[in-house]
Amino acid sequence: MEYKFDKDNFQSEALDSSIPVLVDFYADWCGPCQFMMPTVKDLADQYEGRIKVGKVNVDEQPELASQFNVRSIPFFALIKDGKMVDSVLGAIAPEVLKGKVDALLSSKG
Repeated sequence: MEYKFDKDNFQSEALDSSIPVLVDFYADWCGPCQFMMPTVKDLADQYEGRIKVGKVNVDEQPELASQFNVRSIPFFALIKDGKMVDSVLGAIAPEVLKGKVDALLSSKG
């Protein structure tokens, strides 16, 4: 399941989440973002219950984009215990993003 994050629910749904979170910062007009959408959906389905996957439309949520210093999209933030612990910029191979998620899940603390 993919969540839609906005400034009103980001604290409770992402930062206060009891499980790690993958946040996809995107825009509807962004070709590379569209390219990554099936990968993000697959990760949401594959890791359901172990990681929360959510999307932030940077055009609709400029405050969140600014908070995470998003300068280019797609931008993926990996959050654990309320902090961004890793990030990935750009359209990347699905196995690279999956590897980041696996590393996040296996990290302690």
